[in-house]
Amino acid sequence: MTSQLFAVCFDATEPMRLAQFWSGLLGGEITDDPHHGVALLPSDDTGFRIRFLPTREQKAGQNRMHFDLTSASLEDQQQTVAKALGLGARHIDIGQRPEEGHVVLADPEGNEFCVIEPGNNFLADCGFIGALACDGSQEVGYFWSKALAWPLVWDQDQETAIRSPQGGLKITWGGPPLMPRTGRDRLRFDLAPAVPTDRQAEVERLLSLGAVCIGTGRDETGEVAMADPDGNEFAVVTPSPSA
Repeated sequence: MTSQLFAVCFDATEPMRLAQFWSGLLGGEITDDPHHGVALLPSDDTGFRIRFLPTREQKAGQNRMHFDLTSASLEDQQQTVAKALGLGARHIDIGQRPEEGHVVLADPEGNEFCVIEPGNNFLADCGFIGALACDGSQEVGYFWSKALAWPLVWDQDQETAIRSPQGGLKITWGGPPLMPRTGRDRLRFDLAPAVPTDRQAEVERLLSLGAVCIGTGRDETGEVAMADPDGNEFAVVTPSPSA
């Protein structure tokens, strides 16, 4: 038994505004979310939705995960950057060096993302969303490989990456040093058990892999709030039949 990556969740002070930004940039249909937010349905082979859930908390500090968007050419990269800026993004400085070819931006609520330069061999054939780049240890890369049954496609110098056997994006972890925590994770995973009725069995399996149950989740919705070995929050959900 394994979990499926059902969604990447964004906390948002204006969920619809943020959904419209990412829909404009990535494509995909916006739909109501069962838990008072909105969701962006996948428009390609990523297989997961992006959920935008309401919060009153303003973003503090740098997120521990972000999207890396790919480019087919320098012109394509420039067009993606221009499109993002037109939708409400802005340039930000997170310490990138001038000689680096990627462009670092933030969405309208300050969530970081990168537009990667053309010719990046690591993200070749990964699609427009090339990677979900995460701050995390080698151990947590191993955990998520087992949790999702996605094989390791990189494991070197304490950096790890996994990818679905069906292809699509990579999820990467950059190794130490890890960023300090500044509060609740603003971006999180939602996992769904392969068999919806086996949620408790899946929770127990994830606990055996090194996850813990926590009390900061969305218990009132029936979701089980957990954290991985690095303390990154995620939830085990049972999607509605229409999801």
